[in-house]
Amino acid sequence: MINAPKMIITQDGLDKLKKEYEELSGVKRTMAVDRVARARDQGDLSENSEYHAAREELDLIEARIAELKNILDHAEIVIHQSTTNMVSLGSTVVVDVNGLIQEFTLVGSLESNPLQKKISNESPVGQALIGKKVGDTVTLPATEIQYKILEIK
Repeated sequence: MINAPKMIITQDGLDKLKKEYEELSGVKRTMAVDRVARARDQGDLSENSEYHAAREELDLIEARIAELKNILDHAEIVIHQSTTNMVSLGSTVVVDVNGLIQEFTLVGSLESNPLQKKISNESPVGQALIGKKVGDTVTLPATEIQYKILEIK
């Protein structure tokens, strides 16, 4: 058997994925199966658009369940040490970006969401900041953008 790579995730992210998995594999899958059965009872399946739509919905739910199961089976929880003075996965970092103060949290790629100010440790910014300390300044490769670390939470 091939060893699948570990998927780095915070405890909060893992909890959200578990909740989604339980909801999909319990309530939503059952509802989709019932919808397929009701549509099948309507007769000729070749021209039954309700049946095809219900089947497609069930297939999407099953695919997401399989994806979540794979993630949950290979998740590696990262525990952020809040006492550290270095940027690490799980750190919330306050930076001065060319005069603009920004705050974001470094997370694994599964959890990254720039709209929620969560950036991946695999992103250029995340890679540049990992291991740095308050007062350090990093310049992203191929840019003039500088990030000065003001605070690590």
